[in-house]
Amino acid sequence: MDPRVQQFMAMIKARNPGENEFHQAVQEVAESLIPFIEENPKYKHAKILERIAEPERTIIFRVPWLDDKGEVQINRGFRIEMNSAIGPYKGGLRLHPTVNLGILKFLAFEQVFKNSLTTLPMGGGKGGSDFDPKGKSDNEVMRFCQSFMSELFRHIGADTDVPAGDIGVGGREIGFLFGQYKRLKNEFTGVLTGKGIEWGGSLIRPEATGYGATYFAQEMLSTRGGSLKGKIISISGSGNVAQFATEKVSELGGKVVTSSDSNGFIYDPKGIDAEKLNFIMELKNVRRGRIKEYAEKYGVEYFEGKRPWIIKCDIAMPCATQNEINEEEAKLLVKNGCNCVSEGSNMPSTPEAVEVFLNAQILYGPGKAANAGGVATSGLEMTQNSMRLPWSREEVDEKLQTIMKNIHKTCVKYGTKDSGFINYVDGANIGGFVKVANAMIAQGVV
Repeated sequence: MDPRVQQFMAMIKARNPGENEFHQAVQEVAESLIPFIEENPKYKHAKILERIAEPERTIIFRVPWLDDKGEVQINRGFRIEMNSAIGPYKGGLRLHPTVNLGILKFLAFEQVFKNSLTTLPMGGGKGGSDFDPKGKSDNEVMRFCQSFMSELFRHIGADTDVPAGDIGVGGREIGFLFGQYKRLKNEFTGVLTGKGIEWGGSLIRPEATGYGATYFAQEMLSTRGGSLKGKIISISGSGNVAQFATEKVSELGGKVVTSSDSNGFIYDPKGIDAEKLNFIMELKNVRRGRIKEYAEKYGVEYFEGKRPWIIKCDIAMPCATQNEINEEEAKLLVKNGCNCVSEGSNMPSTPEAVEVFLNAQILYGPGKAANAGGVATSGLEMTQNSMRLPWSREEVDEKLQTIMKNIHKTCVKYGTKDSGFINYVDGANIGGFVKVANAMIAQGVV
């Protein structure tokens, strides 16, 4: 490791002990940025990297709620307001038992760069709770969301901090959260994105992250004269991002052969067509069942406790969670002929896996670039809310495609090496950094 990166990371680890995911995210960015900052001393003098790695505000609070048996349950709520140099804090809320301070700081840190890359005026933030919505009734989820928002509402606002959904937070949860915010503040503003279309939501928002990761894959492939048509694609996850990535890949002529959840994955060599995808959507969004049921219904293989990276594919799209591709899995993907990875989830590849992809010089789109379509469309929802005007599906999709193309251009601009190889990691990190850094310098030491 570069001694300058080592020194910087020693400081980060001393200030943030035990926050492993945060350390990982910061190191990945520091490795790209420190050489760039050395060549641009104005950023070094203003200590921009040190400032970006420190949240502007960290909010932690208690969330008590009543379950259906009348027993009091207690969870912990968080909101990390990371950076507001280019706009109000923007980033999702995650409800999952693994949620802790380190995970949310990693996500908020990534969000700063991702939001900058979209070119929209949005800062970076992230929040959530260790509450698990799985197995809870609608009424229990509602009571939790109302308690959570009863504290969070005083820290957010349409021009301050605009949360959205993430793992465990879909349309149901956004509805309960928005209803409580409206009740407490007595105002109807665009304080949350991912809202229902009837009450301020944007068309394409549910599809945006999956669609965006697919559009980004298409852009990367085009640099080598390729496309998704006729390609075999392995997708992990079976939630919102995975579902719509599967839909868009199929529309563009690719064949998706895997789907997964935390218990295992299915392999369908014939491909997940529209009818099978509808089954997955009903299974996951309505019945909240396990992906194993797909294998039972369609008579395909189910791999208990495994991840889909053992399957031979042309393109991999991790759409589940962080660190879901390790070094061995990355080596297997490359060995099996995978030449493109487009990340639909946040930091799904371990640092060792990323090194494998870069060394093999395959097309590798990191999450902060490839999955920025979701937050980009959240930004478009904010615009529509401010104008009090809805846009058509076609308008939003066209804007999303333009944004993903522009993100790709930025990555190419800052990531192209002398050899001609495009290092999308460097491109995304430096491209996202420059806009925020320049705004921070313009605004002084604040």
